[in-house]
Amino acid sequence: MLRSHTCGELRITHVGQTVTISGWVQGMRDKGSLLWIDLRDRYGITQITIETENAAKELVETARTLGREFVISVTGKVVERYSKSDKIETGAIEITPDKITVLNPALVPPFTIEDETDGGDDIRMKYRYLDLRRNPVRKNLELRHRIAIETRNYLDSLGFLEVETPVLIKSTPEGARDFVVPSRMNPGEFYALPQSPQTFKQLLMVGGFDRYYQIVKCFRDEDLRADRQPEFTQIDCEMAFVEQEDILNTFEGMVRHLFKAVKNVEIPTLSRMTYADAMKFYGNDKPDIRFEMKFVELNNVVKGKEFKVFNDAGLVVGICAKGAAEYTRKQLDELTEFVKRPQIGATGLVYARYNADGTIKSSVDKFYTEEDLKNWVAAFDAQPGDLMLILAGEENKTRKALSELRLEMGTRLGLRDKNKFACHWVIDFPLLEWSEDTNRWHAMHHPFTSPKPEDIELIDSAPGSVRANAYDMVINGVEIGGGSIRIFNKQLQSRMFDLLGFTKEEAQAQFGFLMNAFEFGAPPHGGLALGFDRLCSLFGGADVIRDFIAFPKNNSGRDVMIDSPAPIAQAQLDELAIALKK
Repeated sequence: MLRSHTCGELRITHVGQTVTISGWVQGMRDKGSLLWIDLRDRYGITQITIETENAAKELVETARTLGREFVISVTGKVVERYSKSDKIETGAIEITPDKITVLNPALVPPFTIEDETDGGDDIRMKYRYLDLRRNPVRKNLELRHRIAIETRNYLDSLGFLEVETPVLIKSTPEGARDFVVPSRMNPGEFYALPQSPQTFKQLLMVGGFDRYYQIVKCFRDEDLRADRQPEFTQIDCEMAFVEQEDILNTFEGMVRHLFKAVKNVEIPTLSRMTYADAMKFYGNDKPDIRFEMKFVELNNVVKGKEFKVFNDAGLVVGICAKGAAEYTRKQLDELTEFVKRPQIGATGLVYARYNADGTIKSSVDKFYTEEDLKNWVAAFDAQPGDLMLILAGEENKTRKALSELRLEMGTRLGLRDKNKFACHWVIDFPLLEWSEDTNRWHAMHHPFTSPKPEDIELIDSAPGSVRANAYDMVINGVEIGGGSIRIFNKQLQSRMFDLLGFTKEEAQAQFGFLMNAFEFGAPPHGGLALGFDRLCSLFGGADVIRDFIAFPKNNSGRDVMIDSPAPIAQAQLDELAIALKK
């Protein structure tokens, strides 16, 4: 062994012992008569102190050749530090070295490897192997490891089996775009990388594996953002002989266990909200309920006056920001510009202050009397000191814009504390959604989601009214994951494919293996998948999942460290029978 102890292990109890530690040179200070080396590994930092006048000449010469990130091994005696440090765990001791061995010299790193690095995101991604040496990144990956361990412990305690499913599968037309892999042995044919192990976990239920899980890599060729990567990891689970309540209770228990075991946070029983209420009161299907600020519909309160914007709008709706009546004109103008941004899409913002002295002032005073504004106050249940913010327009677009404004106000008012966790279920999603682009129905979750039993009779007459036996888990306004009770009957699955516009031949070609399996005794089953990367970033108090993945891609889907994706040789293309367009 090139070390007897790690760089974070030695304490006052080790004084007098001769030890060997190895690691990277974090820094050096040379004061002539005294020379200090800070040696780092993933466990911590240990100070090496050399009294140059008393030390061997060769030792001092070796020490003075060291640079940042040199890999060295040090053998010496542990002594008590004269000037102790409470900033590091090993701050009570230091090592007086007898021998320093340079295991590998290092170039000067392109950025300083410290907790607060001077390297930007691009250079940190290019030299990710150096970035991994920094404490914040290391701690993120240690957190990821801990969550994975506790997930396995919880599921194992309930009798779940971890089963690996294939990575080279068949491409399907539903959902996001597939990454495809050409087959050399079958020219002109392709595998796809799985967007999820959905059909395989259902087949495991048919096979009698009634409790399955997998912490699994998935792949989607979609536009990227802070909480998306082209390859990502999910906690994928399925159970047989269950109803929706069984799934919700089991995985609510898992998340509460993770919060307790990993963060020592007690999470109360998860509340439940229907999709319809989420859209009505928050404008999106993953509401952040760390704060209230529900939508208030105002059509019956504000219409019929001389204000054309409200009279012509399909929906007039607003929020009440508690204690924000003292917002300045500049702040209100900033909010107006915020909602008018193209990605938000509102045409303007109306506001009304309910001042602390009881007076009410709005941006549309010339159209509304004081009595009218009192009706606004009553509709919002506003209190003196509150600020009412109102949008108007086409219903869906306006709800979406107000949802963004609500989140912005929550942030500005300090209501979105990353150390506070609000977890809940959203249930009763629509089974289908209509696409104007394709002029057909699409599955809101996926084609294998079962409708609510009481809504099955509406499938032919009113498919848009059918609710899914589906559920999403939302934490702090982030959809951590979701799932559904599955269709396990061939006839119902065939009806679902008909609704989605599949011909009998297309359904058989794409999913015949699954429907055939249903004829051999498929049990009732359901499950869910939780986004593991998202869960880790949420536990770590971050908005970006990238730093919780050892080797992530950038926002263009590139790995700039290994320069991938990249062209391949013509000989490889020829073997795969692929001709690129000129």
